Amino acid sequence: MSATYDVAIIGGGILGLATAREVLKREPAARVVVLEAEERLALHQTARNSGVIHSGVYYAPGSAKARFCVAGAREMLAYCEERAIPHSRIGKLIVAVAPEERDHLDEIQRRARANGVEGTLMLDRESIRDIEPHVDGIAALHVPSTAIVDFRVVAGAMAADLVQAGAEIRCRSKVLAIRAHATQATVATSSGTVESGLVVACAGVGSDAIARQIGGSDDVRIVPFRGDYYRLAPHRNELVRGLIYPVPDPRFPFLGVHFTPRIDGAVWLGPNAVLAFGTHAYRRTDVHVGELMAFLRYRGFWRMARRYWRAGADEFVRAYSKRRFLAALRRYVPALTAADLLPGPSGIRAQAVRSDGTFVDDFWFETYARVLVVRNAPSPAATASLALAREIVDRALAADA
Repeated sequence: MSATYDVAIIGGGILGLATAREVLKREPAARVVVLEAEERLALHQTARNSGVIHSGVYYAPGSAKARFCVAGAREMLAYCEERAIPHSRIGKLIVAVAPEERDHLDEIQRRARANGVEGTLMLDRESIRDIEPHVDGIAALHVPSTAIVDFRVVAGAMAADLVQAGAEIRCRSKVLAIRAHATQATVATSSGTVESGLVVACAGVGSDAIARQIGGSDDVRIVPFRGDYYRLAPHRNELVRGLIYPVPDPRFPFLGVHFTPRIDGAVWLGPNAVLAFGTHAYRRTDVHVGELMAFLRYRGFWRMARRYWRAGADEFVRAYSKRRFLAALRRYVPALTAADLLPGPSGIRAQAVRSDGTFVDDFWFETYARVLVVRNAPSPAATASLALAREIVDRALAADA
């Protein structure tokens, strides 16, 4: 069977749904379809992230991450209010535990102010205890605007918006091939063929496969990193009032293990960041041989490994050692014990790596005739999704003009 649309969105995560919603806000009569490979929407990065609506304090001023995160957080909170989605501005502490981290903490505050994040305040040890009585640190940056939400619920609301606006959502529709023509693109899927004037791929870990089908650059590849969490034993939830983060290592795109209260009342501890042996290899024992071999054949992977092998080895050991994981957490909350850490979930971060082994630190897009592929959209993509969707649609329409 074949069907014809004005815009086809590949990927039913929060970014794909936000992009489809943005199309229909601009063109209510547009024929829009969302193609999702899984049996349900938003099963991967949307459902398995920390649930934090980031404020935009970390990102280099002027970067796409900074611009879209700050605007996106404001819009996400407004959307949650409009749709009565449970959320909470519980605030965040970014905690320095060593003197050498003070300069990095000062830089984060400078970036926060440059990015327009209001209300940040530098705290000393005693002031930290006023906010988080069980946290031990020499200084901390308080970011009161940081909030939490269940992004699966947000994605469900967006999907309902789309259906009400007349869009079609096709699950179990894995993209098999894309061919661009003069006036439209043909997308072959496992549920039939779609003809569309424009195609936008927000496919996360699948973005490389989509891009290669239409001659995309091979100078950047997605390398999946698994993040494992523990859950805090519920009777110990009083140890954590709000979000507690370390001062991140500026060499890496990851934020380090942290303490994350969830909107359902649980507290997640983590994550680490280790190479995943497949795009959906959520368990430590999961190995998807074909995908793993593809990573290992990529020269950028080996250059990345040589550059960051020491940090990677530390993360790998911590992934398999509860004792090491606990030690990392106890730097911030010394009262934690091994019995407080219960098994938790894991997620996959789709991180773009250049052929020279460096990380792509910002959002990145590739446009072709009739097709736009989001090649890198890591955190804070969920936070930024409503604002980022405007940029994606702008770029897709400009490429089509």
